[in-house]
Amino acid sequence: MSNPLDSRAAELLKLLVERYIHDGQPVGSRTLSRMAALGLSPATIRNVMADLDELGFVASPHTSAGRIPTTRGYRYFVNNMLAPEPLSDTEREHIVDTLVPHRARSEADLVQAASALLSQLSHMAGVVTVPRRNLAILRQVEFLPLSGNRVLAILVVNQAEVQNRVIHTDRPYGADELGRYAALLNEQFAGRDLVSLRNALMSDALDTQNRLNLHLRDAASMAEQAVTGERAPDYVLAGGSNLMGFQELADVQRLRGLFDALDRKRDLLNLFDQCLGADGVQIFIGDESGYRVLDECSVVTAPYFVEGQVAGVLGVIGPTRMAYHRIIPLVQETARVLTQGLKTGG
Repeated sequence: MSNPLDSRAAELLKLLVERYIHDGQPVGSRTLSRMAALGLSPATIRNVMADLDELGFVASPHTSAGRIPTTRGYRYFVNNMLAPEPLSDTEREHIVDTLVPHRARSEADLVQAASALLSQLSHMAGVVTVPRRNLAILRQVEFLPLSGNRVLAILVVNQAEVQNRVIHTDRPYGADELGRYAALLNEQFAGRDLVSLRNALMSDALDTQNRLNLHLRDAASMAEQAVTGERAPDYVLAGGSNLMGFQELADVQRLRGLFDALDRKRDLLNLFDQCLGADGVQIFIGDESGYRVLDECSVVTAPYFVEGQVAGVLGVIGPTRMAYHRIIPLVQETARVLTQGLKTGG
């Protein structure tokens, strides 16, 4: 992201975000003038705040003269001004003692412990997807026309395992057309695991400038339906009730929608699927997740490993005003130690 803010505006945005994260109340210009070491008058600060408002970094709630960060403001803060705070020795020892077993423990126990640990140390919700091993590798796909707007997808995975899925399309397709689509997919994706294939299809990784794009788009749509069942089987959530303690999440309708989504699991599994191939920590702030129920939340995730392969994702769900400087190192360290614990305990 280009840097659209001068040093004065950036410093005031940083102060506002940090104060709002700490207090949860809109921040006024007079408060900022007392905090800032810039020697600026409240009037000057008001002008800078008006500029930040116009640029979309802050917003004014209807009931207050103060301002709060927007998703864009948080994102700028996280990308440009955040200084992660190292965990204390006590916290590190607690994570190790919890997740690196002195005697063998089951994967299920470790996942449960990691989720509870994230919740306990963050005072928010901790989530850990169940480890997956031996991801299904696509060897070949075939499509056969059925009656009506239906197509039979035949997936050959791993060595010789055959999976059949009936998918529904928006129009009938002929055998020749389906054969071309299968050939395109086999050429581009044979040898990939189904989860990464699904992520590639969902993230529009196919070259949109490709001359075959129209064919690929239809083929990708069919393949996405065919492999959509190949995702993390489950996740363990701890501390969901902690979210009720944050004022901005306390709206009954919002909480109901959020807890329904956590219970259904589909949306979060889709989101975590996107993180499986990510390099390190991923942060989704507000509506960046793409799921409306998480519009007032932030999700911080990191992958963990089994036998050198990404096996799952863990993270923290909380309000957008979470203390990112603490949560990011917590998620990183928990992922690292869980990887160690699964190696030791598995």
